[in-house]
Amino acid sequence: MFLKNHFKGVMILIWAGLFFFCPCGAAQTEAVDRLSWRSIETKHTIIRYQNVDDLEAFDEQIDYSPGEGGIIRSLFSSSESKSLPEKLARKIDALFERVQKILDMRKKMKKVKINIYSNNRQLAAAYQKLFKKSCGVRSWYLYEFKTIYSNVSDLHAGMMAHEMGHHIIDHYLIIRPPRATAEILARYVDKNLYKKVREY
Repeated sequence: MFLKNHFKGVMILIWAGLFFFCPCGAAQTEAVDRLSWRSIETKHTIIRYQNVDDLEAFDEQIDYSPGEGGIIRSLFSSSESKSLPEKLARKIDALFERVQKILDMRKKMKKVKINIYSNNRQLAAAYQKLFKKSCGVRSWYLYEFKTIYSNVSDLHAGMMAHEMGHHIIDHYLIIRPPRATAEILARYVDKNLYKKVREY
């Protein structure tokens, strides 16, 4: 009887230890749930961020400007006296429209949300919460939520254009293409972002 009760007590302690002290996805997903989001709405997107530092870093990482070719020009950045949200909105909408032009998929569609996470740990926790497995990607788009998930410290314009491409492809065509086809088209966007697009 003593051994049986002792064994039962040990099992309860082990279970409690796993539940309360395991440094696993549960703790990470709770941290993601506690994130405080702010947002900027643009013509084509809703940018969700946590603090001004993340927004400034996002602006620096997306090296794209309105106009053919999209390469950052010092005249553009110095002559504009607009606020950071206004400048960023103009840049992100220009990038979105560039992707539409590359794909030749131009029509009004629902806005895509862009969730900007402060670091890779937050991004991995969001992935764990959504897919119940460890994160093996740097950025992704989820059709069901019309949302791009990105880590502000590991991002560039090509990567954002690639994810925007997924949103545009999925919402332009009446029937969503197979994942492999959509991925080929999104990679085409990334590769041709700064090249001149021929008009047909």
